[in-house]
Amino acid sequence: MEWIHLLIAGIFEISWAIGLKFSHGFSRPIISIITIICMIASFYFLALALKHLPLGTAYAVWTGIGTLGTVILGIILFKEPATAMRLACIGFIIFGITGLKLLSN
Repeated sequence: MEWIHLLIAGIFEISWAIGLKFSHGFSRPIISIITIICMIASFYFLALALKHLPLGTAYAVWTGIGTLGTVILGIILFKEPATAMRLACIGFIIFGITGLKLLSN
């Protein structure tokens, strides 16, 4: 169950990061409120996951999910560059997250 909490926390992490972009510096009230709710939810689910997972592993996976999601959505939504080096780095992040998950208890 703790891995599901961590996955949900990561999804909310992606949501609030994308929300920050769409809020234009918190100048759009509704999007800003949704972004703040996503921030709170992200930390809440991370806290639940930390009850049973090692801190270093959980934090690395959480930030990794957030990084992967925001990079991918940045490419799709904001036309950010999808160079071979960026995609290779995404692959390294996936490799690291997978390794941490497999090596944790």
